[in-house]
Amino acid sequence: MTMVQTLENKPVVCAERRRFTPEEYHRMAEIGLFDGERVELIEGEIVRMSPIGPAHTVCTHNVFSCFQQLLGDVFFVRMQSPLSLGDSEPEPDVAVVPGKPSDYRDAHPSTAVLVVEVAQSSLEYDRQVKGLLYARAGIPEYWLVNLEDRCIEVYRDPDAQIGYRSRRIYKSGEALTCLQKPDSPISVDELLV
Repeated sequence: MTMVQTLENKPVVCAERRRFTPEEYHRMAEIGLFDGERVELIEGEIVRMSPIGPAHTVCTHNVFSCFQQLLGDVFFVRMQSPLSLGDSEPEPDVAVVPGKPSDYRDAHPSTAVLVVEVAQSSLEYDRQVKGLLYARAGIPEYWLVNLEDRCIEVYRDPDAQIGYRSRRIYKSGEALTCLQKPDSPISVDELLV
């Protein structure tokens, strides 16, 4: 237990949280502890994932197909699969990772060149928590497909302390490019549902 002083200078006892290692997390999943519930490990804590709605599903498939066509000959494009980032195992909607599928038979990728989250109800969580997590992992580019405001937020230039230094918003009618193929524009409207 930890003691904290409040403004009234009265001590308050705070319970410490139990953090899990990726190995413990995997064992819990193997024995069926999550019972089919969608969860992911974020900074040692088990976090429930938001339900996937129809718009999220269609958009995720659009993004996956786009990057599969654009980068699939050079990178492995994964959909809703774990990344091993230290004490975290997020499952981004799309991750573009180095190598080929057989490189990951024994372990999940520990990096990516681009990560995409499709968000509606999880927008602030994906912006703040996931964005900082991906920046700390040194992932050079993070796209947040914002279904609520119908735009794509592109984050670049990761900094382990503050998150991404660069943020640009692309709206309907605009095109954007990824760092890996800067000469191949992608229509925002093509990705959004």
